[in-house]
Amino acid sequence: MLCFPLAAYLSVHHNRVNVIALGAMLWAIATFFVGASSTFVEVAISRALNGVGLAMVIPAIQSLVADAAHPEKRGLAFGWLQFTGNLGSVFGNVFSVLLAGTTVFGLAGWRASFHILAASSVLVAFFVYRLAIDPRYKEGQQTEYHHDSSTNPASALKETLTEAKFVVRIPTFQAIVAQGVAGTFPWAALSFASMWLELIGFSHNVTAAIIGSFTISGSLGGLFGGWLGDVFARHSPNTGRIILAQFSSSIGIPFGAVILLVLPYNSSTAFQHGALFFAMGFLMSWCGTGTNNPIFAEIVPQKMRTSIYALDRSFESLLASFAPPLVGILAEDVFGYVVSAPQTSEATSRMPDTENARALGKALFVAFGVPFTFCCLLYSILYWTYPRDRDKAQAEWQLSQEGSPGITEINNLKPGYFSLSKDADLVGDEPAKIEVTVNNKSSGEEQHMLS
Repeated sequence: MLCFPLAAYLSVHHNRVNVIALGAMLWAIATFFVGASSTFVEVAISRALNGVGLAMVIPAIQSLVADAAHPEKRGLAFGWLQFTGNLGSVFGNVFSVLLAGTTVFGLAGWRASFHILAASSVLVAFFVYRLAIDPRYKEGQQTEYHHDSSTNPASALKETLTEAKFVVRIPTFQAIVAQGVAGTFPWAALSFASMWLELIGFSHNVTAAIIGSFTISGSLGGLFGGWLGDVFARHSPNTGRIILAQFSSSIGIPFGAVILLVLPYNSSTAFQHGALFFAMGFLMSWCGTGTNNPIFAEIVPQKMRTSIYALDRSFESLLASFAPPLVGILAEDVFGYVVSAPQTSEATSRMPDTENARALGKALFVAFGVPFTFCCLLYSILYWTYPRDRDKAQAEWQLSQEGSPGITEINNLKPGYFSLSKDADLVGDEPAKIEVTVNNKSSGEEQHMLS
């Protein structure tokens, strides 16, 4: 969250391809030093640097995808982004596990895996820099909101904070962030899923297979959900994406109840658990690609897309970090989970512990049912706010196209912003008053339009 101003500033004032390549290089360096670390402090510093790289890259990629994709296919574009990212995570996890117990050129396997990942990140940074294109700089062209070289860092930072203040006042953004905070709790709580499956009595291999199938199905579901969101939006522009999100967020409740509370607590139900985890992962993963990310691209001026994605990620990731500790507290203090001595590393599976499995299962269901209920209800707010906020953004874009390049920089906002009079109501029910100054080059006169 602390890196939001840096991410927004760099992506707004510079070619986003360069920003992504720089971020990839930063996390490559950080990853290398994690593999070379020998103390906790060294690991912590390296991981912090890695976080800076991620904070730069993710919002820049999301805004780049939003700009490059056709508005009617944004969901599918975000679906591919999520699918490839999750698929890479699956292969990376498998690769690191295979290397963990080996030695590579005298290095411990876990260290070698970090160094190999660092080298891969350098290659990714190089190919992004050489092959990717920012639509704002396509074939050397600059858009109406290109970087002003006369802007000093202090004024640029002030401009970035002005963007942030504008974005957080948009009702649709507020509603999506609120549901996102609730909606990320179940996903974060799933960090206990492996432990719960092993308490039932599943072996390490079976547990890994079930969790792996869940991850893969989530990747496929994100791709399918993005495409389905585009279909729903074409048939019902004002409500289609919202209906999709409410279905996807609510479906986790019955699936969670069946998996965590209804299925028998024994190791003979591996197929049933795997099938239900797969189906749940597929159906629960539609909100981000089919609804949230495409809507974010529609409710702000094009220049502010990096800011809105960076702010969303900051709020959600910060608050979702409280989910795993909350599950642990519920399991131990409310449902009676008893912490036992750890088993030896030679064991291939845990001994079944039905009582603790039930306690942890109940805690996980609370972490599923309550947040998903709030998530579904909060999406209802979008039925009122989304059409209005989207139409305001579209109206501003049309006015900026008609008035460009003579848009008056009212309130010290740069081209590409809403050029609003001081008494404009940015987020209320009444339409905002937008004053645009158009320079008539032939007569030298200025025309003022008020909308």
